[in-house]
Amino acid sequence: MKKFKLSREEIKPLVQDHSACFATDKIVVDGYPIRFMYRENPDREEDSGWRFMSGFEDNEYINNADNHGIYAVNTIANYDPSIIPFIDSPIGSVFEKGENQEQFVAVTDWSPIDE
Repeated sequence: MKKFKLSREEIKPLVQDHSACFATDKIVVDGYPIRFMYRENPDREEDSGWRFMSGFEDNEYINNADNHGIYAVNTIANYDPSIIPFIDSPIGSVFEKGENQEQFVAVTDWSPIDE
């Protein structure tokens, strides 16, 4: 069983978006900040299309289903509120934040690999 960095009681209503997103355990268990996020076509109706990572995940980590999960966008905003201004960005949006940066910047030279 995963021990999440934030307890259920610590999750506050920060965003109106109640759809789902993908996030890794580096964020929700280990407490790393989000440094890479992108929005792809949703997999199902309740999916926002958002995918959140710390930037420290390699392919082996991502390919292990035990290392990530599906969460409410609001839950992930509680882990890193710096994503909030970008939640309404369109599908295809990609943002990253460098180690010493406080704000996300748009990425124009990356796209998810279709599997």
